[in-house]
Amino acid sequence: MKTLSTGATRWMALCALAMLTACAHGPQSIYQWGSYQDQVYSHFKGESPEGQIQALEKDIQVARAANRPIPPGLHAHLAMLYAETGNASKARESLLAEKTSYPESTAYMDLLLKRYE
Repeated sequence: MKTLSTGATRWMALCALAMLTACAHGPQSIYQWGSYQDQVYSHFKGESPEGQIQALEKDIQVARAANRPIPPGLHAHLAMLYAETGNASKARESLLAEKTSYPESTAYMDLLLKRYE
């Protein structure tokens, strides 16, 4: 039986290491999710909308600084939180931002925007 030379063994080990290293990094998300999912959960637990608004506003700033898109629904959720706190102008602004970012949501956002006309 023929054995591999030391150089060939090292080359194969290096190739195997390179393949394993390439597999170590999963695909990166398109969106900058930040704490959005945690804030939705907090909303359902009945936590303060003011704290959720602050967290989501920070997430938007981080996403913009990283030049990454805001996830779908974040602006709409933020609008709902603003509406809960009585800030109708910010709620309307957030609904328009959702509509602009995701045109496929236009029909639903228009329905929600009728409340602020």
